Amino acid sequence: MGIWIGTGSRRETPDENGISHFIEHMVFKGTKNRSAEDIARSVDSIGGGLDAFTSKEMVSYNTKVLDEHVPIAFDVLSDLVLNPLFREEDIEKEKGVILEELKMEVDNPEYLLHEIFSSNFWKDHPLGKPILGTKDTVQGFRREKLSEYYSRIYSPGNILITAAGNLKHHHLVELARDTFEKLPVNGTLAPERVPQPHARLVFKNKTSLEQTHLYMGVPAYPMSHPDRFACYLLSTVLGGGMSSRLFQNIREKQGLAYAVYSELSMYTDTGCMAIYAGTSVETAGKVVDSIVHELRELKQNLVPAEELRRAKDHLKGSFVLGLESTSSRMGNLARQELYYKRFYTIDEMLESIERVTASEVQRIAREFFEPKHITLAMLGNLGDFKIRREDLNC
Repeated sequence: MGIWIGTGSRRETPDENGISHFIEHMVFKGTKNRSAEDIARSVDSIGGGLDAFTSKEMVSYNTKVLDEHVPIAFDVLSDLVLNPLFREEDIEKEKGVILEELKMEVDNPEYLLHEIFSSNFWKDHPLGKPILGTKDTVQGFRREKLSEYYSRIYSPGNILITAAGNLKHHHLVELARDTFEKLPVNGTLAPERVPQPHARLVFKNKTSLEQTHLYMGVPAYPMSHPDRFACYLLSTVLGGGMSSRLFQNIREKQGLAYAVYSELSMYTDTGCMAIYAGTSVETAGKVVDSIVHELRELKQNLVPAEELRRAKDHLKGSFVLGLESTSSRMGNLARQELYYKRFYTIDEMLESIERVTASEVQRIAREFFEPKHITLAMLGNLGDFKIRREDLNC
């Protein structure tokens, strides 16, 4: 079961950056009905799991338990969401925990590079800010600010409840009604500002790193775009597995990188397709050239039928296998409701993948892979190494 807040870090003002994630931590520190230890014991004692996460556009509180324990699990989840205390002493302690989490993430070059890339690609928009916040914003959180943000965001129109497994729908509806019907309505949230992507070249020196890490990205479609399945297939062909073009060319044929892949980040109103690679500074130029070569090939030539078939089967298998557990189905229900406002069956998704043609994939490649739209971020012991805009002509 999950209780989802339909707002994540992209709703935050500059001085609120990280507050969604901070509140997600704070609800576990105690409610009107349970201490932090009681919360932990409530689910542990029935052999269940209790978890939460914050993303750019949502916050999730979720649990997995035996079917007989649905009432107690729902009671714990709803207590977290509805009755946090936000005690001053807990807030100060949690600041220390999150600052340590920040240090841990910044020590990870892939995380650091991703944040450098995002802050430049989505410049001057909350989508480009870190979910965890910064040292300064986290240290500035006070009880009043948390309570104000909580009461504004944790409102009935912004809360979704999903569940999957051996349960009865009407039973879950009764639990939700009994628990949430008195939650006050705090108005509707104002429309969000649509982010504008920026094409920038960014080079950050970090002399302690052995590898040079790079992210190359372009604007892509939003989550509900009708051509999203063709977009998934383009990413799969490019860098979505061991048989993808990037993996085969850069790792297998040339031995230039251990990790190289493409990924799609899709949001309500925008998206980004990005390529990651880790290599040495001596071969970084060759890796960039190889990536540009693959982008050019996808623009100039249709994907052969056999390769498109493999990509479709890979994507279909990933979709189906990704829904094997009750937890993943519960999450899928939430994302479909939040992004599409309707439920797409597995068969509908598989049919949508099957309908994609090589011409559609090429059309999207030509639309996406424009040199003037490319953002490149590099992190490592770079010295004087630079890539010029003209080096990205694909």
